[in-house]
This record gives sequence, C-alpha cells and structure tokens, in this order.
Amino acid sequence: MRQRKNGSSIKHPNLSDAEAKSQKKSPYSSKDVFLTCLGFRMLNALLIQTYFNPDEHWQALEVAHRIAFGYGHLTWEWEEGIRSYLHPMMFALFYKLLALLRLDIPCVMIKAPRLLQSIFSAVGDLYLYKLSFVLFGDGVAKWALFSQLANWFMFFCFNRTFSNSLETTLTLVGLYYWPSVRSSLNKAPSGSRKWGLALAALACAIRPTSAVTWVYVGLLELYLTHDRLRFIFVELIPIGSVVLGITCLLDRLMYDSWVLVPLNFLKFNFLSSGGDYYGTHKWHWYFTQGFTVMVFSFLPFCVAGIIKSKYWKLSGLILWVLGLYSILGHKEFRFVLPVLPISLIFGGYSLAALDERGSRNGAKKRSSCICNKWPSRKQLAIFFLLASNIPMALYMSLIHQRGTEDAMNYLSKEAAKGKVKSIVFLMPCHATPYYSTLHNNLPMRFLDCAPNKGMPTESDRFMMDPVSFAVDFAKNWSHPSHIVLFDSEERHLKDFLVSHSFREVRRFFHAHFKVDRDLQASVVVYAD
Repeated sequence: MRQRKNGSSIKHPNLSDAEAKSQKKSPYSSKDVFLTCLGFRMLNALLIQTYFNPDEHWQALEVAHRIAFGYGHLTWEWEEGIRSYLHPMMFALFYKLLALLRLDIPCVMIKAPRLLQSIFSAVGDLYLYKLSFVLFGDGVAKWALFSQLANWFMFFCFNRTFSNSLETTLTLVGLYYWPSVRSSLNKAPSGSRKWGLALAALACAIRPTSAVTWVYVGLLELYLTHDRLRFIFVELIPIGSVVLGITCLLDRLMYDSWVLVPLNFLKFNFLSSGGDYYGTHKWHWYFTQGFTVMVFSFLPFCVAGIIKSKYWKLSGLILWVLGLYSILGHKEFRFVLPVLPISLIFGGYSLAALDERGSRNGAKKRSSCICNKWPSRKQLAIFFLLASNIPMALYMSLIHQRGTEDAMNYLSKEAAKGKVKSIVFLMPCHATPYYSTLHNNLPMRFLDCAPNKGMPTESDRFMMDPVSFAVDFAKNWSHPSHIVLFDSEERHLKDFLVSHSFREVRRFFHAHFKVDRDLQASVVVYAD
C-alpha cells in the first residue's frame, strides 16, 4: 500500500486507479460519520422488540438493576464468581442517573438500556470505518461501513446489552490502534500500541474469552515488532496488570471477597466444559451454520474481498477465532460477534472493487442507451444485499420471539398501576426479562435451572410433565396474582388454571416457527 507523507492512504494495489482517486482523502469527518451512525443505531435500538438470548437481560441489566435499586435476581454464575461486575456496573450507573432524574418509569426503563448501547455501537461503527480507511482507503471504508449497517445480524444483535456487544466495539477500537494490524507502510501513530493494549485488556476483563482474539494480535505484534522486550515488560505487563487490578478491586467490592473471575471463568468453561450444560454443537457449526448465517448474503463478497485483498493479518484473525471457538462444545452466534465486522470489511473491499471493468476500457464504445438501460454490477449487488438483509433484520428485530418481551412490558405497566401483586412463570427458565423490566419490587418466581450434578432441574421437570409439576408446585406456593406461560404448555394446564381460579387476561404473539423446543407460538398471561 502506498501512502502519502501526511499519512492518508492513496491506493491499495488491488484497486483500480479510478477507485484510488476517491481514497486520497476521506470526504467525511469522524464527527460526521459518528453522528450518522449514532442516528442509525438509535433508530435501530428503538426497533428491537424481540427476545434473543437470556444473557442480554439476566447477566447485564438484571445485575445492574440489583446494584442500582437493591432488588434483582443474580443467577448461579454470580454465586460461583465466574462473572465480572465491570459490564453491569456501567448500566447500574446509568440506572442511577435515570433515578436521579426521576425518569425510571416503565417506558424509559424498557428502552433506555438499548439506547445507551447504541452509543457504544456507533463508536464501533466509526472505528470500523477508520480501521478500513487506514488499511484500504476511503473507497473501501465507506462500503465497509455500508456492509456493517446493512448486515442483518449486526442490526439484530449489536444494540443488545450483551457483554459481547461491548467486546465487539472494544475490539474494533483496539485493532485500529494496534500497529501490527496495519501495513508497514501505514504505521500507527506513536504510542498507539499502549491504547491498543489498554483496550484489549479491558475487553478481556469484560469478557475473558476475548483473549482468543488478543492472543492472535499479541503474537502477531511479537513477531513483527523490533522492540519485543519493551512490548512485553514496559507495556504489556504493566498495562495488563493495572486493568486486572482495577477489575479485581471492583469485584472484591461487589462480591465482598477476593474473586479472580478470569480464572474461575477458565476453569468452568474450558477445563470442566461447564458450558456444555447448555447444549453442544458439532465442531464445524460456526463454519457451516453459525457464522455463515451471521454473514448471510454478504458471504460471497467477504470471501471475494479476502481473496482480492490478500490481507492475511485480518483474514487470519477470523479463521483463528472461528477455529478456536469450534473446539468448545457449547457454541452461540454471539460468541463470534467481534469478528463479524472484520469479515464485513472484506465485504466492503469487494464492493469497492465491483465496478464494471469494461467501463474503463471499452465502455466508451458502447451506446449510451445500453449504459442507461442496464444497472451496473455494483448497483445489482447493493440491491441484492439490501433486499436480502432488510427483511431479515426487521423480521428478527420486530416479530420473531417478541411475546416474552411484550408480556413483561405489559406486566410492568400493570404493576405501576398497582394491578399486579405477584407473578409465577411456568415456562423454561430465563425465558423472559425480569426485575430490570418490571421495575417493581413484587414477589416473582421462575423455574430454576442451575446445574445440579446431573439431576433434573425445576425447568427440566416442568417441561417433561407440566401437569404433575404444576400440581406439586402449587402445594407450596403463595397464591400468585398472575401466571405467565407459553401456549404450548397452556393446553396441558387448562384444567389446573381453572381449578385455581385463573383466567386469561392477555395473549401475545411470540413466534411463527420453533427454535430449540416445540413451537411456542404465543405467551399467555393469566390472572386470578
């Protein structure tokens, strides 16, 4: 890659002269890009109305709500010390601010966390643009950003309050500051490696599995740098120690004892395969299903971009992360979210190179009517990508599995009016949001599913025989004012509900097709 003295990229060797002209200098300031992305992500956040994975609520917002307001459920992971308070503390401070401003009302409590996350997502978008620009120039950067904003899974997942979402943002910012990721002809500013190290350490503190990404980048730096001793002893160890120390102090304060979360996390998920309790997949799942679905219709463009660019540093990172995560039995889409934007950079590279080659050589010989009649290959590609990703993004964000969110939003508003006294959830554990959405300190009970040395959990026993479980369960309950359940279990429990004087008050659509269980088409709320 050739570079001007002022540091801006002129041309990547695999792009045409015409494309290179648009890459000499970005016509967009960082402020313009950020504000554009922020507006998009805030709208994105407001459009997300569906339930994806329990961790969005139970490992972030529920914990934050307990810190800020004194009530909220801590799952068994917090009792075992395999989660750090660093990520939920961010939302706890936000909740405290809302309470101070007297804005902790149902509609705000429901929407505000994802709106906060949209700010971090916009930062991630900005640094994807900046990283693409320093690697390949503006002609690629703007199409990489288009790919990021248009990809259905980024729209569906990036604004959710997962630790993986913040990890993804930190990864993009950190890679931008990491010297070894760049071309030797496009050096990072002096001191940027320290920023990259700090961001890498913070990402690992929030989510220890982020070390999978940063081990690769660190080894790359160790191989390419000429000051290895300085890198290890003056930067890596001191910066890593400071971030680890701050994290340990915070966890010491919150756990009320010394807890080394990364070590506990490593023991549970890697040494004892504790994550397998939540299900396993074939080793090739990320390659054949998981990551392929995430990239979706951008896949051929990403592959073409990897081949055309020959930029092995980033493409090697994608393969490294997918390969190491494939070793683990328990797999989820969100685990590999940090490398999805990197793949989309290559999609942007492919789109930037997708001009009609003939238009540079023999297009002048063609009649103008032919040129006007047929769209260019790039226009067709853009139409294809938007036509395939927009419906998918909107369906998954607005429709699929929205019933559990709608039911809790309804109960939150009813509780604020004093119409709810207590709630029992007769459904698989963690299937709905909890106190962080209800925002009312009422008695609630869900079916426990903490690992129990091979013994069936409450959630398991209920799913095996709903009627017998409900009859036994009712012998010891304090009669609730409301019961929430899926329609797939409702048909088994009709007589039980009638015999205990419950009547249906609301029914919410949930899904058109099953995910990992029988079809749960709707969520039903019963009241006494």
